[in-house]
Amino acid sequence: MQFRDLQAQYQVLKSQIDSAVTAVMTDADFISGRKVSELEEQLAAYVGVKHCISCGNGTDALTLALMTLDIGAGDAVFVPDFTFFASGETVAYEGAVPIFVDVREDTLNICSDSFEKAIWKVKKEGKLIPRAVVTVDLFGQPADYSRIKEIAKEYGLAVIEDAAQGFGGAIDGKRACSFGDISTTSFFPAKPLGCYGDGGAVFTDNDKWAELIRSYRIHGKGTDKYDNIRIGVNSRLDTIQAAILQVKLKAFEEYELLAVNQAAEFYNRELKDVVKIPTVMEGFYSSWAQYTIVLDSETERDALQEQLKVQNIPSMIYYPKPMHEQTAFADMDCCKVELDRSSSLCKRVLSLPIHPYIKKEDQEKVIEVIHHFK
Repeated sequence: MQFRDLQAQYQVLKSQIDSAVTAVMTDADFISGRKVSELEEQLAAYVGVKHCISCGNGTDALTLALMTLDIGAGDAVFVPDFTFFASGETVAYEGAVPIFVDVREDTLNICSDSFEKAIWKVKKEGKLIPRAVVTVDLFGQPADYSRIKEIAKEYGLAVIEDAAQGFGGAIDGKRACSFGDISTTSFFPAKPLGCYGDGGAVFTDNDKWAELIRSYRIHGKGTDKYDNIRIGVNSRLDTIQAAILQVKLKAFEEYELLAVNQAAEFYNRELKDVVKIPTVMEGFYSSWAQYTIVLDSETERDALQEQLKVQNIPSMIYYPKPMHEQTAFADMDCCKVELDRSSSLCKRVLSLPIHPYIKKEDQEKVIEVIHHFK
C-alpha cells in the first residue's frame, strides 16, 4: 500500500506521459518551451483568473508573490502556525517578520479571530507595519476567505493564498488559486496536481503584478533576455514538467478529483463514529492533499501509528512541530497571540493513505485497524 501512489497513476497515464515527454526531447525544447505557455493558459482558465505564471517550485511562487508586493524589512506578514515551513520561511527570507496565527480546531485552517487579534497586537506595539497575510489551504480545503478577506480589507493587508495543497479545492464553485490578491501553488509530485520533479505557479488578475512576476522569475529581465531592469531570481518551470502537467491536468479534471473525494467520503462514513474525521465546511470542496484524523492525545496517536505500521500501512504526521517552535525563528519576535490549538494539533494529527487510485480493499484494511484499535 502506498501513502500516495504515483506509480499507479503513472501506469494509467503512461502512454500519454511518455509521448508528451518524448515530444519535448525530440524538439529539444527544454527551457521556456511552447508547452509551458500552453500550460499556463490552461491553468489560468481552470482556476478562473487572468494570469498564471509558472516557476521552479511552490516556495519560489511564494517568494515571487512577496517580491511583487515589495514585502521586506519592517513589515509583518501573518502566517498560520500549523503549516509547512515554507509559508513562514519565505517571509523571513525577504527580511520581513512572520507573525504566527492560531488555527481552527475543525478545519485546521487559519483562525480569523486569532488573525485579527495578532493584527491588533502588532499595531499596538508599533514596531512593524502589517502588510499581508499568507493564508494556507491546508490539506486541500480553502481557508475561510469570506472572513479573512474582510479582515484584510479592514486593515489594508494583501492576501497571499498559499494553495500548495489546495489546488482543485473550491468554495461555492470558485476554485482555489483565485481567492488571493496573489495566489500560489506547488507541483511537487505528491501534491493534488504534481509533476515529476519540482514546479510551482503564481496566479493573479492584476496585469501589473503579472508583468513583474514574469520579470522577477527570469533574473529581472526586461523586454530582452539580456536587458535586466531589476534584481530577480532564476525560477522557471522546465518544458518536460509542463508536458507532464498537461497530461495530469486533463486526468485531474476528468476523474481524479472526483475519485479522491469518493475515497474521502468512504473514510468519512466508516470512521465518523470512531475518530475525529476532517471537517469540510458547507459550500467548500477539498482536493484532499491529505486525509488527516485527530486523536485524543499524543500517546494515542503514536500508538495508532505503530499499529498501522505493524500492518504495513503507511501514515504520516503533518506537522510534528508548529511554526513558532521552529529553531530558525527562535530569534525573531513572531508570537503575539496564544497558539495553543496549533501546539495541541501537532501532537494529535495523523494522515492516512489517500489518492485517486487507492483501492477500496486498502481503505478497508486501514479502517479495520482503526476500528480494532479504538
